[in-house]
Amino acid sequence: MDDMRAALYDSYGPPEVLYEGRVPVPELRQGEVLVRVHALSVNGGELYGRAGRVRLVTGSRFPLRTGMDFAGEIARVDSAVKGLREGDRVWGLLGRTFGSAAEYVAVRPRRFSYAPANISLVEAASLPAGTTAITALETKARLKAGERLLVRGAAGGVGSVAVQLGKALGARVTALAGGKNLDFVRELGADEAFDYRTTGPDDLGPFDVVLDTVGTDHRAFRKLLAPGGRMVSIAFDIDHPAASLSYLLASTAHGSRRVRFFSGNPKHDLFAKLAAYVESGAIRPVVDTVHELSGIAAAHRALEAGGVRGKHVVRVV
Repeated sequence: MDDMRAALYDSYGPPEVLYEGRVPVPELRQGEVLVRVHALSVNGGELYGRAGRVRLVTGSRFPLRTGMDFAGEIARVDSAVKGLREGDRVWGLLGRTFGSAAEYVAVRPRRFSYAPANISLVEAASLPAGTTAITALETKARLKAGERLLVRGAAGGVGSVAVQLGKALGARVTALAGGKNLDFVRELGADEAFDYRTTGPDDLGPFDVVLDTVGTDHRAFRKLLAPGGRMVSIAFDIDHPAASLSYLLASTAHGSRRVRFFSGNPKHDLFAKLAAYVESGAIRPVVDTVHELSGIAAAHRALEAGGVRGKHVVRVV
């Protein structure tokens, strides 16, 4: 086992720069396990990486890799790792790096947990972003039963989990999504669903918690908060990053209706908690489309086109 299939690109650009190539299989370092990747999902950060919009992070040592999360089976275990065996089904995240769109990844156990036993690994690959929803609603917003929750971007990867989690936590959930997805988010548990194209902030509110997965118009949505309300944003305006981030940072420190902004970097405990929600039936996977590794350019293109329901998943095995 000298090399493996992987998604690569040799220059920044549109989805078409992606191709399936071959790279060496990762060598295990002490404390790592080798995971055979069955599937992964496509995330917004990967689109920005491939397009060169975060090149200070990605660099220019081409070919570059893509993919952040994974669901698969353990193929090899370093002798220093205890309690894990070959064949264990796992899911996780590489961390703040790319490269999971490949046949194998080498990761430390803190980066993953056992995958849910009641769904397939392809289905599981649609859910790692759900850890962001857990952090946003439970840790940052401390959402309580009976509170009013607005989920902006409710049909997407994080939003579709947040709608389900909000209901599981006993909140009254209002969803903002595209017009074609309103019935879909109601099926996930939303009490109310509105088309973001025809329903603006002036038509909504008040809310105890606002979860923003879109990244624009923070000021307008912050005004929807009731006294004691909390807004959590996981995105900023990529077209106006300086102004957007400055507002988020200022609103974190000032005012009675503060905005909490964070970028998810989940580890073992969060994945284990998400797995428990899935196994209990409170959260179900939502797969928009399954693409093959050789068609990863189409997966990127589809996510960029918008209107996604849940996640675009790339199947490797």
